[in-house]
Amino acid sequence: MSGVIATYQLFGKAGSFEKKAEAIALGLTVGSWTDLPLLEQQQLQQHKGRVVSVEEFPHVTHPARQGVIQARLKIHYPAANFSADLPAILTTVFGKLSLDGEIKLIDLDFEESLLRQFPGPRFGIDGIRETLGVNGRPLAMSIFKGVIGRDLDYLSDQLRQQALGGVDLVKDDEILFDNPLTPFDKRVTAACHVLDEVYEETGHRTLYAVNLSGRTSSLRDKARRARELGADALLFNVHAYGFDVLQELAEDEEVALPLMAHPAFSGAYTSSDFYGVSTALALGKLTRLAGADFSLFPSPYGSVALEKETALQLGQELVSEGPLKQSFPVPSAGIHPALVPLLLEDYGVDSIINAGGGVHGHPDGAAAGGKAFRQAIDAALQGQALTEAAKQQDELQKALALWGETV
Repeated sequence: MSGVIATYQLFGKAGSFEKKAEAIALGLTVGSWTDLPLLEQQQLQQHKGRVVSVEEFPHVTHPARQGVIQARLKIHYPAANFSADLPAILTTVFGKLSLDGEIKLIDLDFEESLLRQFPGPRFGIDGIRETLGVNGRPLAMSIFKGVIGRDLDYLSDQLRQQALGGVDLVKDDEILFDNPLTPFDKRVTAACHVLDEVYEETGHRTLYAVNLSGRTSSLRDKARRARELGADALLFNVHAYGFDVLQELAEDEEVALPLMAHPAFSGAYTSSDFYGVSTALALGKLTRLAGADFSLFPSPYGSVALEKETALQLGQELVSEGPLKQSFPVPSAGIHPALVPLLLEDYGVDSIINAGGGVHGHPDGAAAGGKAFRQAIDAALQGQALTEAAKQQDELQKALALWGETV
């Protein structure tokens, strides 16, 4: 039977979880069972939730409650109970249950017939590589910095410097919304002009992801207009707007632009060890399912860091084999050139090395910062120590002197 299997983490007394699992399976589907007449049981069988497994972890105890241990429950929900959209599925498996004390939704396993009803990335890793003409290395990305309250000339100059550094993508600041100084349409047209100029000068193509923002009802028309104006990609604060809005954009043939999902606001419901949704599910599997070509998330190396196992699991959700195209993992925050070998080791070639301060903070400016990253990537791919490569590369040498030579 088609459907979805939800995995939950919760705490309780040993031996109490079988009853809890059965209560969830029934409470979120048919409501009751044993007291129903046989005929009604037969009629409702296809709608009944089913306990798949109950696993207790006696050695994982609650930090604040004595005698309370952790368990994981897996429950199957039939597809007959919900329409094939993420709001319906999330409400089914975790709607009122999310209010029921210390319980966390860890994962959702979609049976393939249901999974195929979601778009996944329109371009995916292969499509983005084809657009850029770049293969065999991680992509390099940088971020606008300090553009709030600045005019279009300032933004254009900053974009030009980043592109001259050889980065493959530049994204808007996620808090740069439509405003009189740098309105959305003019940001797109100015960026197209700047990046075309840099391409003619250097032969290197850089893509710009403009922040799609505003009231939900206006987003589709605004995204379509961005494409008409020549936009390369859209940055989107998916966790503020919702997965279904991302899916609508991904499926729209008149938008048809790469979509970059930002993790802003996701910490409000992923950060707790006891409540909410797991980070790997929210920023990984569901973001890919809804159509993001790129998913940004806190790296395990910086000051705003994810626990490393979680960050690696998240990255794996984005690139795992399956019927959907792969999304680029974009570990972010605290990234500087000395981290490039570690990023390659942890995320492989099919990832994006994304930096803000690690580009703009270079002693010689953003163009040199971008070049230092490209030099570090080339050296790491050749198995060359960065310190050795830096002897011949002034930009990398200065970057290592500022941020350190080893991880």
